[in-house]
Amino acid sequence: MFKPGKSIALLLIVTQSALAATPALPQQKHLNIDLRDLMIPSTFIGESGENKHAIDLPEIGDSTGTLFSPLQEKALGEAFFRSLHSQAEISEDPEVEEYIQSLGQKLASHSDTPTQPFHFFVVDDPSINAFAGPGGYIGVNSGLIQISEAESELASVLGHEIAHVTQRHLYQSYQAAGRIQLISLAAMLAAMVIGSRASSGYQNQPYCGLNNDTCQRSPPVSQGLATAAMGLGIQSMINFTRTHEAEADNVGMQILSHSDFDPRSMPTFFERMQQSTRFAGRGTPEFLLTHPVTVSRISDTRSRAEKFPYRQYPDSFAYQLIRAKLKVQSERNPHTALEYFKTVVTQGTQQQRDVSRYGLGLALIADNKVEEGKSILQQLAQEYPDQSHFINAQAKAEMDQRNYPKAMQLYATARERFPESRSVRLNYVKALLATHKPEPARRLLEELTSIGTTSPDIFELLAQTYSQLGKEGESHRYLAEAYYADGQTRTALLQMKLARKFAGDNFYLNAVIDERLHKFKEEEEERRKK
Repeated sequence: MFKPGKSIALLLIVTQSALAATPALPQQKHLNIDLRDLMIPSTFIGESGENKHAIDLPEIGDSTGTLFSPLQEKALGEAFFRSLHSQAEISEDPEVEEYIQSLGQKLASHSDTPTQPFHFFVVDDPSINAFAGPGGYIGVNSGLIQISEAESELASVLGHEIAHVTQRHLYQSYQAAGRIQLISLAAMLAAMVIGSRASSGYQNQPYCGLNNDTCQRSPPVSQGLATAAMGLGIQSMINFTRTHEAEADNVGMQILSHSDFDPRSMPTFFERMQQSTRFAGRGTPEFLLTHPVTVSRISDTRSRAEKFPYRQYPDSFAYQLIRAKLKVQSERNPHTALEYFKTVVTQGTQQQRDVSRYGLGLALIADNKVEEGKSILQQLAQEYPDQSHFINAQAKAEMDQRNYPKAMQLYATARERFPESRSVRLNYVKALLATHKPEPARRLLEELTSIGTTSPDIFELLAQTYSQLGKEGESHRYLAEAYYADGQTRTALLQMKLARKFAGDNFYLNAVIDERLHKFKEEEEERRKK
């Protein structure tokens, strides 16, 4: 990524999924939360420059019954996602993003509020977790995707989280708590997120087996934060959440059925997760657990699932390929992934063997056996001309070796075959920039942003594009947006000031920069007051 590191330790509203069954702290990031940083600023960046004033969020749990307006909810969700970028590693792999969005939107379209906006994303973290944040932002850890044994299991996780959003559980909880300051809510949520994970007694094991000797004990966690949160008089919110979980299970199962996924996958996944945590700290208070998978809950979901007709639900090819790709990406030593795929490449159905070949090809390239890996990918691309993953990987391998003519030839073919593929377009943009062709890169990026596709990586590509075009004002402007989307407002402010310096007499650009500078300054000032 373009920045040296993530600096802002800010956690916003997040409901931890009861489906996330391993009580583990993230391996890649450690939550380093100062309670002063848990306040959500009252100022958020607007969509266009039309509203130059702060969005005043209502006091949470206002006894008058006033909750968030759609605009405020959207702003809160965006602020949550920016802050999450500063705390965790959000996957920017175009194919991973494209898959999880496709799966999530398919499920959301069959919810009881199909017009509700959703944004699905993957956190690069081997622990098993998923969560729903405000504004329809739903995250799932890469570890959960890998540990799922069927696409319907992964769909059951997303369906459960979608139900939390559509049933307005976050906002019902605020209302049930009465008048409560945001800092109190944030402290309680921090206690639930941090305290419950650590108090289980195990560190970041991607999947603790039934033998507790395979897990390592974590250092004792301080109970001060949890005690303080309980002293804030908001115990009722935790109790209320138990009702939410049961409702999310029921609604999520309906979403699964309507989306052509197996409702029985939910209790099956619950049961396996319960087995994995059998020895994980029996003394942990239930209300602090973010994943209370109980025998009664498994029984309830299984009873509901049995009411649906039984049939087979085959996994999509894309699901299997993404799991293989994440397996390679998650291994610190590429040789480990290489040995794994060597052992499974002759097992299962023909499609499963081909998925293993794909994983083997990626692992070979990661292990510096590039020509062997490319040969496998080329074979797969010929066998599956309608599957974008193989030609995408083949072209990227050529790019990594700086075989630009071959890579561009492959991308041209991919663009022709898969004109709507976001991952193909983004990888092609990177190839264009690597070969110093900024103008076609700019046009493609503008197509993506015109349909609402914005993220730190796209802003970074725009910054590179305008730099190659010699437009330093625009370049710094988009670099500022990249930092801002990544939760680094202070650095974004510095970049926007540089954009102002290089903007010259461009009236439109100066107007945009001034509006964004105003917003960035407001948010930074609000942050300093905490």
